[in-house]
Amino acid sequence: MGIHKFEDILSWQKSRILVISIYKLFEKHKDFGFKNQIERAAVSVMNNIAEGFERKSNNEFRYFLFVSKGSVAEVRSMLYLAKDLNKISNEDFEKLYNLTLEISKLLSGLIKTL
Repeated sequence: MGIHKFEDILSWQKSRILVISIYKLFEKHKDFGFKNQIERAAVSVMNNIAEGFERKSNNEFRYFLFVSKGSVAEVRSMLYLAKDLNKISNEDFEKLYNLTLEISKLLSGLIKTL
């Protein structure tokens, strides 16, 4: 089997879960600047995987995967801030923190295979 479309990529699938989780977790938050930043960073993770894949060039795909990796680090950093400011519970932090680490590792593996 192989990867025929970006939807087949596990890191994209996990990133989609991350985006949905972030949107649901912060949907009622009043700090719109914070909410917007973490949502945009999360969306950037999955969209850069998709965009890079569609470029049909390993070099361009690799570039977009690195951008995606940066965005997942931004989400992780924002999660620390959310926890420190008591915007999220420790349980939500741990769940999403671990998901961002998993996505980052998947991206690193994909980058290495290219």
